[in-house]
Amino acid sequence: HVAVSPVQGAGDMSRAYSDMRESNWRNSDKYFHARGNYDAANRGPGGRWAARVISNARENWQSGVSGRGAEDTRADQEANRWGRNGGDPNRYRPRGLPRRYR
Repeated sequence: HVAVSPVQGAGDMSRAYSDMRESNWRNSDKYFHARGNYDAANRGPGGRWAARVISNARENWQSGVSGRGAEDTRADQEANRWGRNGGDPNRYRPRGLPRRYR
């Protein structure tokens, strides 16, 4: 179903965010960005759409509220696009991150 993939894609994004928070692993942010987008995009056009909308909203909010620099936002968006376009999220996986975060 076309309507199912955006919901599943949003679930993939949420799971990646929850895993990132739970792992509390140094330098893992970009990996979880790429993984959430990758998983969501693999759901089809609706999942890809959900990943793009959620990623852009999150980065716009964080760059305005958190005071993070433009360079960090740019790097996050690069990881988002990498995963959303089918790139292997492991490109950003930090050494030693427990295997359960896949």
